[in-house]
Amino acid sequence: MHFLDIAKNRYSTKKYNPNEKLSEDIVQQLTQILRLSPSSINSQPWKFTIISDTKVKSELAAVSYHNLEKINQASHLVVFSAIDNVEKFENENLSQLPEAAVNYYHQLVKPLGEAGIRNWMQHQVYLSLGFFLAGCASMGIDSTPMEGIQPDKYNEILKYDGYTALFAAAIGHRDVADFNQPTLKPKFRRPLEEVIDHM
Repeated sequence: MHFLDIAKNRYSTKKYNPNEKLSEDIVQQLTQILRLSPSSINSQPWKFTIISDTKVKSELAAVSYHNLEKINQASHLVVFSAIDNVEKFENENLSQLPEAAVNYYHQLVKPLGEAGIRNWMQHQVYLSLGFFLAGCASMGIDSTPMEGIQPDKYNEILKYDGYTALFAAAIGHRDVADFNQPTLKPKFRRPLEEVIDHM
């Protein structure tokens, strides 16, 4: 299938089939897709936590606002987190990068200050989300990106140290009656001429 067809059919799943779990082989492929995500200067300032344990998923669902049901139904939940300590990033990630990347960081990112650097790192995690959602769609796996979580509670439950949760994605297989799928609710996008310029 061409990627354009995949893009036309991909959507945010609202209702999952709780009886249809992803195989271990599929999950392992997804871990590799996450690991291979792109980032500015190959900075990789992230951690991905893949959760299948029902108890942990339920705890996270309870601090996820309107996403509770989706998380409990989905096969897995993937939590996307960013390094929240600039010194940690510079010591552990930046130190492994080539000189050109280090120079870029010191010239264009470091002057932004701590808040700006954290913001830059979080942008990289959003890049990984887009890559991951596309990967899921290419494999016929349904997904739901969700910013509607309580990061502080996620950090406590997952015992994060040096990282902070930003958002999550439920993954699995849709319920056949999910109202949000394109065959039941046509996908809406703004007209092409409103969002694309050619020069």
